[in-house]
Amino acid sequence: MKQQNVPAYGGQAVIEGVMFGGRKVTVTAIRRKNQEIEFFEEPKKTIAWVNNLKKIPFLRGIVGLIEASASGAKHLNFASEQYSMESDDEADKSSGPSKMTLILGVAVVGVLSFLVGKILFTVVPAILAGFLFGKWVPAGVWQNLIEGGIKFFLLIGYISLIAQTPLIKRLFQYHGAEHKVINAYEAGVELTVKNVQSFSTLHYRCGSSFLIFSIIVGVFVYSLVDYHTMWDRVVQRIILLPVVIGVSYEVLQGTNLLRDIPVLRFLGYPGLWLQRITTREPDDTQVEVAIASFEKMRERDQEFMKNQKLATTG
Repeated sequence: MKQQNVPAYGGQAVIEGVMFGGRKVTVTAIRRKNQEIEFFEEPKKTIAWVNNLKKIPFLRGIVGLIEASASGAKHLNFASEQYSMESDDEADKSSGPSKMTLILGVAVVGVLSFLVGKILFTVVPAILAGFLFGKWVPAGVWQNLIEGGIKFFLLIGYISLIAQTPLIKRLFQYHGAEHKVINAYEAGVELTVKNVQSFSTLHYRCGSSFLIFSIIVGVFVYSLVDYHTMWDRVVQRIILLPVVIGVSYEVLQGTNLLRDIPVLRFLGYPGLWLQRITTREPDDTQVEVAIASFEKMRERDQEFMKNQKLATTG
């Protein structure tokens, strides 16, 4: 079925729910233990200079990443609070994770994600590549390739490790449900559980793909500068992080635009391969939550645009 020309709606899995960001509002839907679906809505703030930055190639990726992190933290906090409150109300504590277990789980994953992103994937691979191979492999492209290889295996190992925990397994199932909904919507089919379940859990525009592209782009960016000491190498990696992020975002958007061209769609395959780890097949109840979140987001977006049009014409 032909893909629709639709806005770039973004999604994200949260604890026992899914968050979708539209043009004007971000909505999170979670399923409570009584099976009811509860929503958390947050209008997107309009800041002129930020919106201007989001129109500039290479800068828009950095701004988008900061915005997504800030918004995602609020919605994750909502989901974790609601889930932990219900865990406290459970008479039988063995039936689910306690509040402390949940909070610690989220905190550990959050802290580890920060450390992995800022230290492990930036500093450690550079040090290991230089320390283990510096005597045999000259500085330059080959050293950067080795560094990129180390980052890749660290990334795969880290994600595979945390994916074994029950909390992250559930999170990855909701991640899969989010992708299925977006794929179904872009294909132009009615968003029913049966229809959505027939679609793939993989999507070209996923943040997981961004992680892989940042490694690949880093090899090329870091090859443009020379270093003389290990300290120079580490400092350069940190300074050039914004450049890598900006270029990686453009590459991610490019692969999404080219995905329907047979000879070029393979450019997005590295990101799709990683998503085979970061997504899981969801059950029908998880897909139902993802659909509810997406439909609520679209409803609020349409209401906002309608009200804005009335205010303008009035």
